[in-house]
Amino acid sequence: MTSTPEGVVLRVNDETTVLSRAAATRLRDALRDALTETREYVYTSGTYREDGSYVVARRGATSVGHSKVFEDFRELQRLYDRLPEAFTADDLSRSGLTGGRRHMLLRHFVEHPAFDCRLEHRQPLTARKVG
Repeated sequence: MTSTPEGVVLRVNDETTVLSRAAATRLRDALRDALTETREYVYTSGTYREDGSYVVARRGATSVGHSKVFEDFRELQRLYDRLPEAFTADDLSRSGLTGGRRHMLLRHFVEHPAFDCRLEHRQPLTARKVG
């Protein structure tokens, strides 16, 4: 993007569009909103931050003790891929997670549609990969 007296010039691939400053501002705000999306599930939430990181949190929690920040969503996917077919919260402690964060993360894997697993047992909290 470049700024001109006529407005803001936006180039995408081989197409060029001139936007008014107001339209460019609306586009910027819409992009920021899309890149910082939070999705809430039953027990957890997932937030994509502007810096590219991904945060898993206990739904409704206000302290950082109830969240885990990943560099990006792919880091969370790699962690999931390393887990065995059936896994418990204890399996997540091998990744350096402690306390309630292990349970929160297991529940997030079960709730998030990107992870093909289901809750198998509540005691001990156990999930099983489906696909």
